[in-house]
Amino acid sequence: MNLASNNGQQPQHRGGCLRGCLIGLAIYFGLSFIFGLILGDMFTPAKVKLEDYSIYKLELKGNLVEQGQSANPFAEILKDMPMYGNQTVSTGLDQIMENIRLAETNDKIKGIYILDGEMSMAPASAKAIRDRLQLFKERSGKWVIAYADNYDATNYYLASVADKIYLNATGHVDWHGLAAVKMYYTRLMEKVGVEMQILKVGTYKSAVEPFFRTSMSEADRKQTELYLNGTWEEYRSAVSASRGISEADLDKFADEYIGLQNAQTFVDCHLVDTVVYREEMDEILRIMSGSKDYKLMSTSKLAQVERPKATLPNRIAVLYAEGQIEGDDGEGITAKEILKQMKEIKKDDQVKAVVFRVNSPGGSADASEEIWHGVKDLQAKGLPVVVSMSDLAASGGYYISCAADYIYAEPTTLTGSIGIFGTIPNVKKIREKVGLDIDGVGTHKHSMMGSNMIYQGMNSEEQAMMQDMIERGYDLFTRRCADGRKMSQDDIKKIAEGRVWLGKDAKQIGLVDDMGNMSDAITKAAELAGIESYDINYYPESKDQLEEMLKLLSGEESEEEKLITRLKTFAKEPRVMMLMEEVVIK
Repeated sequence: MNLASNNGQQPQHRGGCLRGCLIGLAIYFGLSFIFGLILGDMFTPAKVKLEDYSIYKLELKGNLVEQGQSANPFAEILKDMPMYGNQTVSTGLDQIMENIRLAETNDKIKGIYILDGEMSMAPASAKAIRDRLQLFKERSGKWVIAYADNYDATNYYLASVADKIYLNATGHVDWHGLAAVKMYYTRLMEKVGVEMQILKVGTYKSAVEPFFRTSMSEADRKQTELYLNGTWEEYRSAVSASRGISEADLDKFADEYIGLQNAQTFVDCHLVDTVVYREEMDEILRIMSGSKDYKLMSTSKLAQVERPKATLPNRIAVLYAEGQIEGDDGEGITAKEILKQMKEIKKDDQVKAVVFRVNSPGGSADASEEIWHGVKDLQAKGLPVVVSMSDLAASGGYYISCAADYIYAEPTTLTGSIGIFGTIPNVKKIREKVGLDIDGVGTHKHSMMGSNMIYQGMNSEEQAMMQDMIERGYDLFTRRCADGRKMSQDDIKKIAEGRVWLGKDAKQIGLVDDMGNMSDAITKAAELAGIESYDINYYPESKDQLEEMLKLLSGEESEEEKLITRLKTFAKEPRVMMLMEEVVIK
């Protein structure tokens, strides 16, 4: 394209163009700044002011996570949009615990109303909430009531702390014991032509059994029965104490599958106090609050009530680690992000101790070692580290915990699983079925080992080499545990072998120091640091829901695309994992 004018005149001087561009840019950035301030003011959630006769509505719905998200100012507008409004609700355990504390100390909050929406939560988290509600009642003298259309065992265990339990007139209490059901893929994979090549250390390391067995091994059956029975003992004991029902009767109800009976049966057996329709709870709440104008405050709303700002010179850092352990990328615990947070903690001279909150089934051995080293670096700076285990701190989750100065677990925390495995798919049979041939060249004997393991299958020499790598990983893992727990490596190996332990049993064998929750861990950290007054800093900061929503609307990588990406990564190279399978307990 010819940029010269048709009449042959010279173009304007460049200085004029430059001045015009600079003026335009100045106007653009100025308007952007002003517009940003306006938007920031419009969409920054205002702090909620508590009114008289408020009630904390603790709605147990969706998924329970360790850290809740900040309020999303667009939530009400977008809640009915298919791509946004149908997402599973996630509630932060941290928000629930802080809200119960606020309800305890603020006179405007008259009590707590547990509204059960069948939240998906593990026994340890349920116990943490239940214990805090019990403490709330004892300290404040305020009431707790509960209502549900239906209760499952875990949600009923939590709700049994209430002064009164209400049930929908056509509802059920699904009290029939606990079960862990696993699916085995061996015969399916044989039919489609995929063989999983298994490398592992640990008799009890059962996460890989679905790929080479068709049923539970005796070792896995034994450990599964132990932690199910241990969890049931906790449920039965707590419900018996709160409801005044003998443990023998509770077992009898479970054996009879009382959950299939009509609603009045649960009243007759004292599992609930009254059957009502949901709309009748309005009158009950009016009576309990002492006002017809009571205000229900949800978890997210109550989290927006302004708290006192940190003013004390000493800080305790609470560092969250939740999910599967990975290297640089992933949705769970990434070594890159955890180490970044640890670096921020070390930079803050006001931080005197660290509480490391761990909720993980394990993951990458390399990433676990990096995080373990990060814990040692915190200690080298003179910061005591106290681990607070949540639902899971198993395998890699235990690896990143074992160096701590003190470890707390809940009685129903699943921990241990000190073992290691690697899985490598061999697709030779399916490749031959579909007529896909593989050929190539390499410079050395094992240059093509990575692809050959997947497309041809490992030979005996390669199998031995890979198993040796797994054995070395296990040796390092047990050494880290032995050093951290001040035990001999031989003693650690006696309780390792990939075996999963309940928190209360882990204390007996020395894997944890005591039973306790996050509050206990914070108190211990202050004691180890020699400080009496302190504020708490949380790392990382809670996720911004507005930011998450914008990511969703921008069409960033979908869950399906993330899965495909991970499968491609898995196919590129064998991955050594320290992973304990998650079992849904119902």
